[in-house]
Amino acid sequence: MNLIARHFKWLMLVSGFLTATLFYGLIAPQAALESMFGTSFDGQLESIIIRSWSALVGLIGMVMICGALNERLRVFCASIAALSKAIFVSLVTIYGQDFLNVTAPAIALDLLVIAGTLLFLLALRRQRTSSA
Repeated sequence: MNLIARHFKWLMLVSGFLTATLFYGLIAPQAALESMFGTSFDGQLESIIIRSWSALVGLIGMVMICGALNERLRVFCASIAALSKAIFVSLVTIYGQDFLNVTAPAIALDLLVIAGTLLFLLALRRQRTSSA
């Protein structure tokens, strides 16, 4: 478990960088939607929603990078990111089954981050109880 706690920042850093790449949806919302879900849109409202979603996902990536680089913020940042990713995975699984084939890489990475975060939090808890 100490191994997980020592190296978790690298999972946060790499997955944070990959998550932050969705900022490109601010500039190219159609391309972001097509690459993420394999579909397109044709309206102004959809463009606003995709741009907003891209910004929020990109910000989660930045939060993960911040948590990777700042140990004092790591638990908070990892928890927020894992919760966000769990919501996304749940929503796609429940409501977006038609998109599962296209979103599989993102879901796989998100599940890895969720599992890694849970293991990291468990490792920290074990460290704290064994040192008390």
